[in-house]
Amino acid sequence: MRIRTTAATAAVVGALALSAVAVPSAQADGRYGDIAITKVTVNGGENVIVGTSAVKKFSVTVKATDDSGIEAADINLRGPGLGYLSTSDTRCSGSTCTAKFVVDPKVDLLYSNDTAGTWYVDAWVDAWDGDFVWTEKAKSFKFQRASKITVNASPEPVKKGKAITVTGKLTRANWDTFKYHGYANQSVKLQFKKKGAKSYTTVKTIKSSSTGALKTTVKASADGHWRYSFAGTSTTPAVSAGGDYLDVK
Repeated sequence: MRIRTTAATAAVVGALALSAVAVPSAQADGRYGDIAITKVTVNGGENVIVGTSAVKKFSVTVKATDDSGIEAADINLRGPGLGYLSTSDTRCSGSTCTAKFVVDPKVDLLYSNDTAGTWYVDAWVDAWDGDFVWTEKAKSFKFQRASKITVNASPEPVKKGKAITVTGKLTRANWDTFKYHGYANQSVKLQFKKKGAKSYTTVKTIKSSSTGALKTTVKASADGHWRYSFAGTSTTPAVSAGGDYLDVK
């Protein structure tokens, strides 16, 4: 399985992947008989997040109904930048068909940062009585570049009312270099959780620098944890730093 980076390759592999069920090339959606797709789930309902080295495995399940029962399915994934994923590991049991996908960033994502973003599930499902249904964009999901964020609050200890500097960095996976690079010009929340409190509150929002660096100054008011929190974008998942505890005297 590969994410295809050329139109020609995508077309060839797509034809091979779909040849077993002879999908009509001019037909975006179609159905014969009383069969219907009722539910599509990608990765258990979570975004598909891929880093720089670890292999990512996830499943896509397609549920369908037909009076004769479901026989087989062909499930493929399409995304931006000519992104394409196919698999030969699809099995049906009862009304549910499950396709398993494996993505190795150092094999399947060469020079393909532009494939991150919104992807779609294309599904063809066959029933035992010959009924079939073919649906493009049966489900959308996010295929994202893994993110990291750090935080450090200093000096420590510090006197109450004195200024402290909170630094950190927001980075995300780069599938061109297989390293984490700074994510520039992103809104990031500085949050504080007072000692004994159960949740964080937002103190201010700042922008990451051209290198992904984070830095701001606030006044120390009480003992507690400081962290940076990033809400995420369509190509990059949300991430929060582990809290850095600051002792205020």
